Amino acid sequence: MQEVQGLGADHVLNWSAQGELRADEAGAEQIWLHLTAEVSLPLMCQRCLGPVDIAVSVKQSFRFVGSEEAAEAQDEESEEDVLALSQEFNLADLIEDEVLMAMPVVPRHEECPVEVKLEVADAGFEVASAEKRNPFAVLAKLQGGKSS
Repeated sequence: MQEVQGLGADHVLNWSAQGELRADEAGAEQIWLHLTAEVSLPLMCQRCLGPVDIAVSVKQSFRFVGSEEAAEAQDEESEEDVLALSQEFNLADLIEDEVLMAMPVVPRHEECPVEVKLEVADAGFEVASAEKRNPFAVLAKLQGGKSS
């Protein structure tokens, strides 16, 4: 939260998680978790560098399997996300991860409240670069040659 100087501590994360037992094609029961989360996060607009509230919404379903190996193997082939069922499973960590992944890479206002300067021009740039000396001129003098 350093980016927004601690703003947003009062923003509420609304979430729900619902478990489901569902039979697969072979009739075996599978454990599913349906997760939803919504929050408005105070971020920094990358266009005007001012504060902007970004609505983040997550709606994701997860299927649980017996081991990490099975989860890795099935996750590539499955449309749904596959997780390993373990005693170390932490719902709060899963919610946090999903919210972080749902955040925009470049947060910005739809329309910035201040005029955004989109180009920079330095009037003295052309003059300064024309006055620059050739960096190899000193070497040429050391060799007894001519400077260019």
